[in-house]
Amino acid sequence: MTIARLERYQALIYLIAIAAGLVIGQRWPALGPIADQALWPLLALLLTVTFLQIPLLHLREALIDRRLVVLLLLGNFLILPMVVWLLLHWLPPEAALRLGVALVLLVPCTDWFIAFCHLGGGDTARALAVTPLLLIVQGALLPLYLWLMLDPATLDLIAGLNIWPALLIIFVPLLVAIAGERWLEARPARQIWRQRSAALTVPLLALVVAAIATSQATAALAALAVLPVVTPVFVAFLLIAALLARLLAWWGRLPARRGRVLLFSFSTRNSFVVLPLALSLPPGWEVVALVIVVQSLVELIGMAVMVWAGPHWVVREQGG
Repeated sequence: MTIARLERYQALIYLIAIAAGLVIGQRWPALGPIADQALWPLLALLLTVTFLQIPLLHLREALIDRRLVVLLLLGNFLILPMVVWLLLHWLPPEAALRLGVALVLLVPCTDWFIAFCHLGGGDTARALAVTPLLLIVQGALLPLYLWLMLDPATLDLIAGLNIWPALLIIFVPLLVAIAGERWLEARPARQIWRQRSAALTVPLLALVVAAIATSQATAALAALAVLPVVTPVFVAFLLIAALLARLLAWWGRLPARRGRVLLFSFSTRNSFVVLPLALSLPPGWEVVALVIVVQSLVELIGMAVMVWAGPHWVVREQGG
């Protein structure tokens, strides 16, 4: 199966993986702790492969198209955080729900948004160029956003956590990917390994969500009530993100292909980069990880629509 076909059917693959994990977790509960232990190395491998697709050593290239960069930063790190703050007030005053929604909606995607940008006729080269910048800025601003938006009790919980394991799961793959990029770029013939590693992204992500479903099967079934609560929030975010992309592309007079970079950057979130932070929360907060998984599934379904609709109505060619 080709990478393109895997990406096209990835939403279905993840749904099957989640369903299989829930069945396994309910039928054989003893496998839950095993899946929980397997989750961390799987997640580390997934992040390594994901970061390897990002041109981490080419940050300077992201700054070439300054107009696009300014619009991306304005939308992702000023306007959309204000949208998230408003959407949080739409939710019940349950700390775990609000934390899960805030974690996942405040950080723009740095991996599959490139694939959807390509499928939706966007400027993939520019999307690739800006991803290191997006990754750096979101890492710097996420703590500030959480401090501004969450209640003191939740902030105290986060401050009291031992988040070093979660941070290691993020930063060790990042460092490995940087070293890997240096090795790949030393010889042009080695670039084939980057392409081969990209084919692992969807299978690894399927294994990750299956492991989450298996390890959290009981909590997941108990938390089904959150679906009708958070799903409208995630759908509303997608619609607002699409409208914002259209408005900023028009205001910035971006050509359509660059406008679609805004569209797919604004509407996709970095769910599996913040997942280690959610999984480090104590018992009783399992719903945070489940909210993040639900968002990723809503997003994938939305992207299937956006890939078709984006070129038709979100941005139009204006020249310049």
